[in-house]
Amino acid sequence: MDNDAITDLFAGLGPVSIRRLFGGKGIYFDGVIVAIELRGELMLKGDAELAREFDAAGCTQWTYIGSHHGKQVAMPYWTLPDGAADDPDEMAIWAKKSYEAGLRSGK
Repeated sequence: MDNDAITDLFAGLGPVSIRRLFGGKGIYFDGVIVAIELRGELMLKGDAELAREFDAAGCTQWTYIGSHHGKQVAMPYWTLPDGAADDPDEMAIWAKKSYEAGLRSGK
């Protein structure tokens, strides 16, 4: 996904900045990370409070197998809810929730 498409997708939240991160892109609003784009997939920032809503919306959490211990590691990012990428109003709602999760994480 190119930067213009990402900027357009997050327009309902406000102006975002995009920086390299994890070999992909970090998407920030007001200095707070709200999403990442990795290997062509956009994932929204979440936390324990937002996890239930992501699950209910059919999103999946980003996980990987840790190289040091071979255990599954869960990252605080979830796939987009169905339809959010095609509905600016829906995307704005989820982007705001991700921004709030980013604020709660204190980073």
